[in-house]
Amino acid sequence: MTERQQLILRAVVEQYAEVASPVGSSLLAKVFGVSSATIRAEMAELERLGFIMQPHTSAGRVPTDKGYRFYVNSLAEDTDNPVAPAERRAERALTARVHGSGVPERTIRNAVDTLVELTHNLGLATIGNQLYMSGLSNLFGQPEFVQAGQVQQVARLLDNLEPWLREAAPNEPLNVYIGRENPIGRTAGCSLIISRFQSPYSNHSYIGVLGPTRQSYRDVMQLVARAGRTLEEVL
Repeated sequence: MTERQQLILRAVVEQYAEVASPVGSSLLAKVFGVSSATIRAEMAELERLGFIMQPHTSAGRVPTDKGYRFYVNSLAEDTDNPVAPAERRAERALTARVHGSGVPERTIRNAVDTLVELTHNLGLATIGNQLYMSGLSNLFGQPEFVQAGQVQQVARLLDNLEPWLREAAPNEPLNVYIGRENPIGRTAGCSLIISRFQSPYSNHSYIGVLGPTRQSYRDVMQLVARAGRTLEEVL
């Protein structure tokens, strides 16, 4: 993939996360200062490589799971990416809520509830042998989940998430499972972003969010990682 194709893919991911509609060549042509024909040619190559796709009802493109994975991996490698003021405020709000909570269970619940407010996703955390969840209406309020079959897939994922976490025990500080990478509910169109932390309940406690594959990964990943680090410090 060329450097310009990488930039176009990033633009498609971020624009689609913001507007929830397929991204067309005319918009990207203005962003990159080239002709629509040039953008269409680059998007055709990205589609051939499997990073984006064209929904049947639109001339625009949306990212595939492969495209999202490339984007997320590039975020992890980009250490020079500055943190925006709004992101710093969100992280400070999260830290303040966690530090003033008192008992461990309340501390973890407050962290989850704050993630729900900041990311507009479903928030979750393991507390002992239970999975605490908040913000279900956020998840099912997303335009991706209007079909009953997809809602059932999400419900199946949630029903099996706690035993899977206990059995699999993901060991990275931050884990991102995109779409079909999810071990359960592969066709639900969801991404699970979780951070591991040590708590009085377990050395493998988890906090994170579940949302549609269309989301602002950079912001959400930073917040989830901060939540895990802060909980470990406090607890």
